[in-house]
Amino acid sequence: MILEGCQARPRTPTILEKTCPNCGHTIELFSIDTQVACENCGFVAYNDALSCVQWCKHARKCVGDEMYEQLMKIAAAQKDRREEQHDS
Repeated sequence: MILEGCQARPRTPTILEKTCPNCGHTIELFSIDTQVACENCGFVAYNDALSCVQWCKHARKCVGDEMYEQLMKIAAAQKDRREEQHDS
């Protein structure tokens, strides 16, 4: 369910294309996917919608409990990786 008036997400799923930073292959993911592995090399690309879920007070209601939990786990893992890289 997408909340009425939310500017960050389309009301119907769309296909997003990203370029894999590892091999340059095109990665296709639906706007409702949290992450997708590159078919060519396996690199995991994340959906940019993650950012609004981290700060929006309506996020859980907007994307649903299951998607919210998945996105928050990804956010925590990304934060841990950034902190590890910073400490190195």
